[in-house]
Amino acid sequence: MELTPEELEALEPGSYTLLDLRSEQEAAYGTIPGSVPANAAALPEGLPAEPGRIVLFCTRGKLSLETAERLRDEGFDACSLKGGYLAWLMRQMQRQEAEELCSRVENSLRKRFRLKLWCNFTKAIRQYELVKPNDRIAVCMSGGKDSMLMAKLFQELQRYTKFPFSVEYLVMDPGYSPENRRVIEENARKLNIPIHIFESNIFDYVYNVDRSPCYLCARMRRGHLYDYARQLGCNKIALGHHYDDVIETILMGMLYGAQVQTMMPKLHSTNFPGMELIRPLYLIREDDIKAWRDANELHFIQCACHFTDTCTTCSNQETHSKRQEIKDLIRTLKQRNPDVEAHIFRSVENVNLDTVIGWKTGGKKYSFLDRYDEEA
Repeated sequence: MELTPEELEALEPGSYTLLDLRSEQEAAYGTIPGSVPANAAALPEGLPAEPGRIVLFCTRGKLSLETAERLRDEGFDACSLKGGYLAWLMRQMQRQEAEELCSRVENSLRKRFRLKLWCNFTKAIRQYELVKPNDRIAVCMSGGKDSMLMAKLFQELQRYTKFPFSVEYLVMDPGYSPENRRVIEENARKLNIPIHIFESNIFDYVYNVDRSPCYLCARMRRGHLYDYARQLGCNKIALGHHYDDVIETILMGMLYGAQVQTMMPKLHSTNFPGMELIRPLYLIREDDIKAWRDANELHFIQCACHFTDTCTTCSNQETHSKRQEIKDLIRTLKQRNPDVEAHIFRSVENVNLDTVIGWKTGGKKYSFLDRYDEEA
């Protein structure tokens, strides 16, 4: 039986005896804290009367595995450290690198990117009342730059907020490739984000759907997130949509959907009573997220669906092309009017119903003619 270095770290201190089977010369270069030198050939002599669980290690894990097997045959609860001292040492080096990276990322949010990321994050939370005392929020993480940033910002918020709330960091695996799954797990480890991962088969389910597979996929993913978040005792889910998503949605609705609508900063769930959806990155620009990512040399997945690996918001080529057209249009307009993005965003905050021909609310459609003569 073998234990990995990670499993060794998880053992309760005092619940096991750790034996170093290396020579005195090898141990002089360093050993695992709490270990006791031992001679493999002499064991089990010298063991305490009730040693409990015994964990043995040598340089690479070969001698310790053979010794652990012999001790188990003699009735002892013995196991070997997989990969030996060198594997443990590499684990410590990786953890040290992760701690340094996490510290650098957090410092960048407090200093270099404080105004553009942290301040806009907290502004959205105050302005739209996204987080309230005693909330339990499921921060939904896809593995991309936006949701990873959101997770780090929530960790900062928990450190400095004056009212109590709790957070669960939730990753749904709808059918990621093993490579993308490892990227998500490794980034979470390096950034010290304690994620919950649960599986679903959504990608397989929608793969052969011809009409609107992306819409179906998004609806199913959101439903799964609501359901699992509720199982964790959460009353809100947080998604990583940002400022650019909002203004692109406004224009796409007008130019391709013949309607004026926006992506709301928060919504009550219609299918999961008592649950809400919030978008804390609502006021954060995508370029600022990219700058934070690149400054910290972070690498995230884009999209891991079965249709494409190049788009985080959609898989359908037609929809992807439309969104790209909107991005290009905004970029062109911005060359003549640097404030065009802010004007698009504010347009849905300043709707003048006196000059609107028709509108919908609560599922019912209204016309200016309904009260035109009365107002005269």
